[in-house]
Amino acid sequence: MSERLGALYGVVLAGGTGTRLWPLSRAGHPKFLHPLTGTDASLLQATVHRLDQLAPIDRVFVVTGVAHAAAVSRQLTEVPEENVLIEPSPRDSCAAIALAAAVIARRDPEAIMGSFASDHLIAQKEQFTAVIEQAMSGARQGLLMTLGITPTRPETGYGYLECGEVLGDGPVLAVREFKEKPSYDVAESYVKSGNYLWNAGMFVWRVDVFLAELSRQQPQLAAGISRIAQAWDSPAREEVLGEVWPTLPRISVDYAVMEGAATVGRVGTVPGDFGWNDVGDFHTLGEVLASDPAGNVVVGRDPAETTGVLLRETENLVVVPSSGRLVAAMGVRDLVIVDTPDAVLVCPRDRAQEVKSLVDHLKETGEMGYI
Repeated sequence: MSERLGALYGVVLAGGTGTRLWPLSRAGHPKFLHPLTGTDASLLQATVHRLDQLAPIDRVFVVTGVAHAAAVSRQLTEVPEENVLIEPSPRDSCAAIALAAAVIARRDPEAIMGSFASDHLIAQKEQFTAVIEQAMSGARQGLLMTLGITPTRPETGYGYLECGEVLGDGPVLAVREFKEKPSYDVAESYVKSGNYLWNAGMFVWRVDVFLAELSRQQPQLAAGISRIAQAWDSPAREEVLGEVWPTLPRISVDYAVMEGAATVGRVGTVPGDFGWNDVGDFHTLGEVLASDPAGNVVVGRDPAETTGVLLRETENLVVVPSSGRLVAAMGVRDLVIVDTPDAVLVCPRDRAQEVKSLVDHLKETGEMGYI
């Protein structure tokens, strides 16, 4: 472990509200702060702990918003306070990642950083660690590395990576193109071809290589981040951050940097198979957590525990009891039932992806108190 330690700077992105997990996940308490891992650890805590064989804790950075900074610090007492980077407002993933890269570059100009979402579940930590180490070898060669997941089914909810030739003598493959979320037929053709991986949204690169590519493709964003980074360790930090941050383009790192870098041969990937799940909705949460013999999953507790939930002749339910009330169900199957103090959700599991549309409706009608 000591050989591994110190080689990576880990950056965890703790943003977004997880609207497909409403009403459990809210703007004020989003999904990454919830213990949805099958243990007492929140998704955020599990993400940080997963990096312990790759990065010492003083090299772990978290980028989060003003609204969640206090909760993030409470959950991650071991992460140095100065490593919690607070964005004044959401500007999507590119600005968040670029800020972390620029702050790390001031400390270590040729550092290798890894960027990880705070709300993914990964079942096999050792395999994950090994894949990141393989990606680091690609990063040392000057490639912008993105992690690809070997697809297990034609999934329409994920983006894909079109892979090309093997680069060098390792497992690194060239990424020819980033593909949007496809239709089912297109996804099926991707999986059958064997040339496509799921895009997991995890990245590994040298900070100087990434910042150079950012300057090439997004000069305005790069210049703004550079100004902020120069003031980072000075009394002018808050003033410069407040002035520059709102002017930065709101764009994802895939669109801003990775797609353009792939077209000029600067992106590589390593196929991974380590039990990855992005916990995008209640249906997928039900697939990854432990169930009772009838396939019912009660989120946040052991399947053998019965207090607070009463199920009779039910199958394949996902039940989230978080109001303190008894939740009872009888003679139903394949449903999501979420009970919170001020909102209850009931929907078929196969429509769990559509929960986001309910949140959109609440926004349109001005019922922001439920969001």
